[in-house]
Amino acid sequence: MTTTRQDAWSKDEDILLAEIVLRHIREGGTQLQAFEEVGKLLSRTSAACGFRWNSYVRKQYKSGIELAKKQRKQLKKTNVAEEFSQEEVTAVQPAISPAPIQNQFDEMMLYLKDLYDKATKWEQENIDSSTVKEKTKVLEEKLAILKKENEALQSELDSMEGAYKALVELMEKARQMVVFKDEDKLPKV
Repeated sequence: MTTTRQDAWSKDEDILLAEIVLRHIREGGTQLQAFEEVGKLLSRTSAACGFRWNSYVRKQYKSGIELAKKQRKQLKKTNVAEEFSQEEVTAVQPAISPAPIQNQFDEMMLYLKDLYDKATKWEQENIDSSTVKEKTKVLEEKLAILKKENEALQSELDSMEGAYKALVELMEKARQMVVFKDEDKLPKV
């Protein structure tokens, strides 16, 4: 029975783990097979290797994983092509080669259309923004005019109130004078 290690992982062991897992991904194997292979090489359990991969190493090799997956797809395509005889490949070749170019062209067209839509939207928002700024300026000017008008009307109202109070006081004095005159005409008892 072999003893399994439980010490800390070194950088070299992390690199070995990453290389073997990426190779298995590239060649179409499973990660579990890779963990078993690394476990044998490093005297660790495959579960420990899997845990180390998922908890730490995988995060360091995201771009490597994507590249390995792309290489696996390309490898599958070449393996399928090798299964055909040379005559079948030459007969199928013209039909296969325009497809990737067409896909790239379609992707480029979608990208350019998206870019054009974004530019149009940005331009429209910019136009809307300038229109809003112009309307805001006009409304601010109207607001200033209305404020001046309001101040003038308030001043006029204040002077009218003053005149009204003066008139009321004058009428009150006149009424009092009439009352005093009437009192003088009354016989004194």
